[in-house]
Amino acid sequence: MIDLRLLRSNPDFFREAMSVRSGDYGPALEELVEKDARYRALLTEVETLRGKSKTISAEVGKFRAQKQEVPPELQKQAGELKEALRAKEESLAPKEAEIKNLALCLPNPAHESVPVGKSEADNKPVRENAEHKPQFNFKPRDHHELGEKLGILDFQTAALLSGSRFALLRGAGARLERAIISFFLDMHTKRHGYKEIMPPYIVTGETLTGTGQLPKFEEDLYKVAAEPPLYMIPTAEVPVTNMYRGATLKESQLPMKFASYTACFRQEAGSYGKDTRGLIRQHQFNKVELVWLAKPEESMTALEQLTRDAEAVLDALGLAHRVILLCTGDTGFASCKTYDVEVWLPSENRYREISSCSNCRDFQARRMNTRFKREKGGSPEFVHTLNGSGVAVGRTFAAILENFQNEDGTVTVPLALRPYFGADKIVPEAAA
Repeated sequence: MIDLRLLRSNPDFFREAMSVRSGDYGPALEELVEKDARYRALLTEVETLRGKSKTISAEVGKFRAQKQEVPPELQKQAGELKEALRAKEESLAPKEAEIKNLALCLPNPAHESVPVGKSEADNKPVRENAEHKPQFNFKPRDHHELGEKLGILDFQTAALLSGSRFALLRGAGARLERAIISFFLDMHTKRHGYKEIMPPYIVTGETLTGTGQLPKFEEDLYKVAAEPPLYMIPTAEVPVTNMYRGATLKESQLPMKFASYTACFRQEAGSYGKDTRGLIRQHQFNKVELVWLAKPEESMTALEQLTRDAEAVLDALGLAHRVILLCTGDTGFASCKTYDVEVWLPSENRYREISSCSNCRDFQARRMNTRFKREKGGSPEFVHTLNGSGVAVGRTFAAILENFQNEDGTVTVPLALRPYFGADKIVPEAAA
């Protein structure tokens, strides 16, 4: 959530920040500025009335302490003040809630280092590792065709069970998925210093509000029938970041670094017709998520390290990739700065996103009320939160099939995965 105190002192900063974001946030911002001004004016009135009421009550108390009759005019004045104060106090809470709801629907202002732009066409390439980009002497197949011919990907049965945009993995396919997950978790926990977390897959609306999915993006979520409603997680970022909601941490506890494997569930609203084949855009998919809680002055450095940690697994697998800095119009709602890591897919002859690494600064922490207290003293401060895929498992599965395919339809298993997979090649399997 945006900082309302900063909004009051510098509304033009937010007007500029909202103008370069994707979406028309100007009217909502102006409504927030106007209603916040009214709320603060009302609050001033309430505080003035409280002061007057306190003074009158003291005068009434003096008469009663001396066992004297309270003058009728003084009694009348005290009663009128009490009634006026009650009426105005009752109107404070709904106005405050309205302001909060408006603020919850405004995105995080982009960091000054983020390029201004409207769409992905304005994103800025940062670096590329094309060392492992394969050269084929045959036309490479896409992972959908490869997986089905190998008997390890079954989209037809998945559609029978669940509908479109689901996949069923068989035999070596299921084993490859499990191997990728285990490799990612081991690399991030043993080499990169993350603590492994296995969170619930179902969370409350309050939890999703904390990380910014609610109220704005409810149409992308799967809701579980319950009262109050519960939701399937769209990413492990949601439960893991919320673990310290309402907490005040010690400075010595920061930074905190977590790695979490979960299944993720997304409606993919608005993606009709996009990536309908294969594993790129599924309603259910596996992901290893990386989450940081950091001190404000360290969060931008943490973002660089988080991104390098995500890249490291692709380097270890021998997959060509590049890093893109997203422009203001393409940066996610809760993020102030995002790097996309993209992996090479030979069948498309282009890079495709496999991880987004974001610094949310104090945007999520304000929503969750997650703070820390410095050892030197002072008031508690909001932590900065960061998250990134470390990386998407299904898209890694697809990239391995495509980049390590052989002309005979088999797939060579990357060296780093062989201890987890148990073989050096994926060969066709008999139908089950």
